[in-house]
Amino acid sequence: MARFRPHRRFRLADSAQQVVGGFLLAGPFVVTEEVWVLAESMNVYQALLTVAIVFTIGYAALYKAADRDPEDDFELAGVPARFASLMLVSYGAVLVLAVAFDAPGTFLADLPPRRTAVVTAKAVGIGAVFSVVGAATADSVF
Repeated sequence: MARFRPHRRFRLADSAQQVVGGFLLAGPFVVTEEVWVLAESMNVYQALLTVAIVFTIGYAALYKAADRDPEDDFELAGVPARFASLMLVSYGAVLVLAVAFDAPGTFLADLPPRRTAVVTAKAVGIGAVFSVVGAATADSVF
């Protein structure tokens, strides 16, 4: 019979686990040209939809699939700390890798700086859809 550890309060170690999972799944999407082409063609509604998808996946993975109670976490500005950390890691991992690998400079070299920033934000949103899965899984499993 499988033995599960009891749920515990959010700790800094949980954020570290999220970082590992978030970076693990973010990498392949940062260096894929198709992601940057998709980001360039997305409109504002599609970009907002990706944000909603990331938040929904993150919340569902942390609190529904893992059967946690968000009330057990301390809050940051009214948001459970575990969830806030997950969102920061999911978007932050993609952004850090994009900048570290110079993905915007490589894939968006012909765009003006303002447009590059907008497309980069959309590409980060696309990558975060996958990064949140890795981050939430690592948080829940380990």
